[in-house]
Amino acid sequence: MYRKSINNLINWKNNKQKKPLIIKGARQVGKTWLMKYFGKKFYQNTIYINFENNPQLIEIFNKDMKIDRIILALEIYSNQKIDCKNTLIIFDEIQESPKALTSLKYFYENAPEYQIVCAGSLWGVALHTGTSFPVGKVEFLDLYPLSFEEFLYACNEPALIDLIQKLDFELANGFKEYYINLLKQYYLVGGMPEVVNDFVINKDFKRVKEIQKQILLSYEQDFSKHAPHNIVPKIRMIWNNIPSQLSKENKKFIYGNIKTGARAKEFENAILWLKDCGLIYQIYRVNKPELPLKSYIDLKAFKLFVLDVGLLSYMTNLSPKIILNKNEIFNQFKGALSEQYVLQQFMQISSLDTFYWTNDRNSAEIDFLIDNGETIVPIEVKAEVNLKAKSLKNYSQRFNPKYSIRTSMTDYKQENWLINIPLWSIYIINKIV
Repeated sequence: MYRKSINNLINWKNNKQKKPLIIKGARQVGKTWLMKYFGKKFYQNTIYINFENNPQLIEIFNKDMKIDRIILALEIYSNQKIDCKNTLIIFDEIQESPKALTSLKYFYENAPEYQIVCAGSLWGVALHTGTSFPVGKVEFLDLYPLSFEEFLYACNEPALIDLIQKLDFELANGFKEYYINLLKQYYLVGGMPEVVNDFVINKDFKRVKEIQKQILLSYEQDFSKHAPHNIVPKIRMIWNNIPSQLSKENKKFIYGNIKTGARAKEFENAILWLKDCGLIYQIYRVNKPELPLKSYIDLKAFKLFVLDVGLLSYMTNLSPKIILNKNEIFNQFKGALSEQYVLQQFMQISSLDTFYWTNDRNSAEIDFLIDNGETIVPIEVKAEVNLKAKSLKNYSQRFNPKYSIRTSMTDYKQENWLINIPLWSIYIINKIV
């Protein structure tokens, strides 16, 4: 399996002034696999330490922060010699050992020659109480479910990837039925590594749904295990309500749709918890499409998406036949899946900040605004070949952006004011604009 994040890890390894690296991300997005693969490919030796349900390891860090003693203890525990130049030290589930998390500060300050990569669920790393977090002493890498490009790699389609990377749309358009078919599969399978790996081997959507079911059940169990007890019911209500909110034409999240009389104050902590765990994406509305977009956020208006398009498909109990074949009763939610998919690709591009825009009367909406620090790009998402882009045209006439993007199932086409990018290639938008 190929993960683009391996390039970030290689760059980290080659940095002579690197800090310990923490890989952030939801459970089961492939953090452990990525760390082990990196160690196997680029180091002579790897020391893998998993703190989950391991009190003996945790005790090593509870005594003091003397690095020589900690290294010796790790060598004894692993029965391996640690050569700081050629050994990668992996701390997995580091949130289970607050002192191990604190030790990263002392590794950086007193023994920066050791190369340490860590992973931990965000609810542990971000929310653990009573822990001295090593602020400024560590680096971070966000890991998400597989992008569509990574899904194509997993499906052994390097030639299709190459055409997109070269922006050779004239030739790629000749294979658009291949791309569209694979994209529909991605809508169902999503990017959770275990699901993708099983699908590539077995091509069985029933198995896909069963694995997705188990992943979602494990998340539900984590709600009770890791979240403060007083917000667990609210977390469940929000989590289960997201698909129905996305099915609306206006996808702004409405608290009143969770239960009658619900207010923001009642559910804010639950949303924050889900965000910190990497389980949802919160995309804010901006009042003005001006740089920097973060300065014009409307904190009262936002959309919520789940972390993976395949999991969203499962949560809505969609049959593969409905997605893979044309079905009129599916048209409304097809737009929600397409927005989820597009956002999921944008999350992989670290240089982009993503928002959305509506006018004051909510009569016009731009699905996404992306800000790369230099320009603002409006993006309208179309699930099929419907080329009407009334809101986007009105926005472009009003604000005169350098680029206006519509992404749909139609071919790549550049007009005077509009660029149409096929949905199956939207992940290279940073190359186009």
